[in-house]
Amino acid sequence: SNEGRARNISEGGLLIYFPERVDIGQHLKLKLFFTSGSELYRMEVLVEVVWIDIHLNEGWGDYKSGVRFMDASQEDMVRLKDFLRSLSQ
Repeated sequence: SNEGRARNISEGGLLIYFPERVDIGQHLKLKLFFTSGSELYRMEVLVEVVWIDIHLNEGWGDYKSGVRFMDASQEDMVRLKDFLRSLSQ
């Protein structure tokens, strides 16, 4: 179990920094934490690594990676959309 830092998120996926190298096409199970209304919400989702880039000397990890959501539930996606909408207000 490794931790990464999400830097950018959308309905399709996210940009994440990992402490270890991941491979394009690799499937990972992620746990994302965000607020939904006044509650802290946890979303578990299977993602696929679609690109990687070595980004050295960053405090949140060296491996900058783009992942796409593969099996997010409809309920999780509704909460994620609400969260994203709240950021743009």
